[in-house]
Amino acid sequence: MPTMAELLLAHADADRPAMLFEDQRWTWPEYVAGCAQRAALLADRLPAGAHPHVGVLLDNTPEYAMWLGAAILSGTTVVGINQTRRGDELARDVRHADCAMLVTDSALAPLTAGLDLGVATGQVHVSDSPEYAELLAPYAGAPVPRQDIDPAALLLLLFTSGTSGTPKAVRCTQGRLAGISLAVTQMFALTQDDVCYIAMPMFHSNALMAGWGPSVAAGATAALRRKFSASGFLADVRRFGATYANYVGKPLSYVLATPEQPDDADNPLRRVFGNEGATEDLARFERRFGCVVTDGYGSTEGGASVRRVPDMPAGAFGVLTDGLSVRDQDTGAVCPRAVFDDNGRLLNGDEAVGELVNEQGGAAFEGYWKDEDATAARVREGAYWTGDLVYADADGFLWFAGRTDDWLRVDGENIAAAPIERLLVRHPDVMLAAAYAVPDPVAGDQLMVALWLHDGAAFDPDEFATFLTAQPDLATTWVPRFVRVGELPMTPTGKVLKRQLRTERWETEDVWWRPAKDPHFIPLPADERAKLDITLSRR
Repeated sequence: MPTMAELLLAHADADRPAMLFEDQRWTWPEYVAGCAQRAALLADRLPAGAHPHVGVLLDNTPEYAMWLGAAILSGTTVVGINQTRRGDELARDVRHADCAMLVTDSALAPLTAGLDLGVATGQVHVSDSPEYAELLAPYAGAPVPRQDIDPAALLLLLFTSGTSGTPKAVRCTQGRLAGISLAVTQMFALTQDDVCYIAMPMFHSNALMAGWGPSVAAGATAALRRKFSASGFLADVRRFGATYANYVGKPLSYVLATPEQPDDADNPLRRVFGNEGATEDLARFERRFGCVVTDGYGSTEGGASVRRVPDMPAGAFGVLTDGLSVRDQDTGAVCPRAVFDDNGRLLNGDEAVGELVNEQGGAAFEGYWKDEDATAARVREGAYWTGDLVYADADGFLWFAGRTDDWLRVDGENIAAAPIERLLVRHPDVMLAAAYAVPDPVAGDQLMVALWLHDGAAFDPDEFATFLTAQPDLATTWVPRFVRVGELPMTPTGKVLKRQLRTERWETEDVWWRPAKDPHFIPLPADERAKLDITLSRR
């Protein structure tokens, strides 16, 4: 089994660009030298007895890529820290992943101020500071590590959210990332002449497994964008000469929303690969920008993937293949195929909707860091349970039906409901809160919350917005799009019926919404409800 170290070292002496960023460029020898320099620093600075884990809290910068390379060459581990996390939630991630040190920059370092980071406390290094340059200087010219690296060496810890509501760190070894990177390289025939444009956040698996890793495997050039920008996308593609790009979630929709120009297709982009793109946007993007878009399904854990085929009906996300099944979450039985009426309405949802399962996927999942119970819950008798609720039609095409109660996917990111609910009940008027997914008109989910207020309390939208912005651990993806106020539906055992909440969505009284990005809520009028329903019916 190959390792990422072998793939990286294969290009160490290549006289061609390895990395582009803004107006800067690094050749492969320059890039590998930077990785070796940081590997030497880590060897000296790693506290005795600590796990060799480096937390990286950065945008998509060369520093991020060099620490990835340092971990690859030294057999150590990079922990991608999600910068949308805040306060104690962020500190919990750093501690849980046993980060021995943390690399950040002056823009993001304030997020760590005053936090208990465990072993990493006092080991926070700000990459754009004079002190950091002084720290690195003695290691300039360090020899490139060339020891044999075990394919089973832990390379990445990537945070995701599971059904318990607590973020989990997914393990990814050198061998697994190398195998995925080679597969993507072969799938899209990437070569050393390609330029891979990477604008998705590198603390996510998509950027690493569909973008950066394949660029290393092919010996291609990685063109990094600090943060995704729809308006800057085409200009970047042209400036960098990008031939390949990756995405997750809605970026294609955002780019398509920019003003169309007659020369949009005059660009070097040829292949685009990602997941969760809106079905109608795939063809539109291809036509407008003169490229081929391949959209698929895959989990961060690596336990399942779904193949798209050319003749899929609009709205389906893939097709059942050998080893995939839809199973009842409680009994494990295979769910019957979906039955529809003449208008396309699902008639047997209670029976047909189940969890997507890969019968042979357990071996591909490398487990969660320090969470044996969650790992065991994900893998049952060798099968991998994805946590995604789906149904299959008579022809085997798969359709999303939502996700398990405790997590959502907003803007391409999995987020857990439980921490949001714990935050909401801090409000003195809130007796009980539920956070859940409602469909996004484009792709993925939007966050809706239901608030059961104490007797005599009334919902004040301006005060609620002020309360949200005052919470130090409020992640940017935790601001709800919709707020429902009133008594919550409950089971006889006192559990909130989230399935009912998801079904009712905004079709109840006293629903407020946030039409813009700022946390300002207004009543959801009837005409907007109708627009949402019409948009979803066409999705």
